[in-house]
Amino acid sequence: MDAPTTKRYGTFSYLPPLSRAQVRRQLQHIVAAGWIPAVEHAAPSASPTAYWSMWKLPLFGVQDADVVLDELDACHDANPGHLVRVLGYDPARQTQGLVFVTHRDTAA
Repeated sequence: MDAPTTKRYGTFSYLPPLSRAQVRRQLQHIVAAGWIPAVEHAAPSASPTAYWSMWKLPLFGVQDADVVLDELDACHDANPGHLVRVLGYDPARQTQGLVFVTHRDTAA
């Protein structure tokens, strides 16, 4: 089997990049599940396998996927070239319920 040509970063990383509508649908799932969305970013050269920088505070109480989508875009605009991901924190289980990269460099 051939080695992948790009780095893999969690959920959905073996799929083609998600469209904006697909990202929005996943964000709707996060808020509908009562999870807390958070936006993170990291430089691809830093090989971010465990530690990512948080963009602002987690979005406690946000019930609108478009608010999270706007924060993802703002993070990407403020950190060009960085990988940007969203995570849904499940407060009941005290763990990440869903994590995936939403913005990535085409060479990453």
